[in-house]
Amino acid sequence: MKLKTLLAMGAAFFAVFAVNAQQMSNDAIKDRIKPVGAVHIAGAAAAAPAGALSGEDVYNKACVACHGAGVLGAPRLQNAADWKPRLEQGFDTVLSHAINGFNAMPPRGTCGACSDDDIKAAIEYMIEGV
Repeated sequence: MKLKTLLAMGAAFFAVFAVNAQQMSNDAIKDRIKPVGAVHIAGAAAAAPAGALSGEDVYNKACVACHGAGVLGAPRLQNAADWKPRLEQGFDTVLSHAINGFNAMPPRGTCGACSDDDIKAAIEYMIEGV
């Protein structure tokens, strides 16, 4: 009888210990994998679109590299001799070439973010006084 009691007590102890060990193990796992912090990305709010750029701004930002020195035949800033043959084709043709690209002129020059109005303003700035 004593042996049966000892075995029953041992089995009960083992069962309680095993359940408790399992629970401690689950708690330990949860504790080990819980987040240690939170990521909060803060910064300035995005600025509202500034609208159309001035022709001079676009020229200085994207056009001056080629049109400042006449690279690959680019018409130079406010140079009548360079611009006359192009303007004889019509302003709309010049604008189309600037927007869509033509010969060595890449589409939109180097200003992929410029709107059609920005490109138009840049051309108007470059031909001012011609």
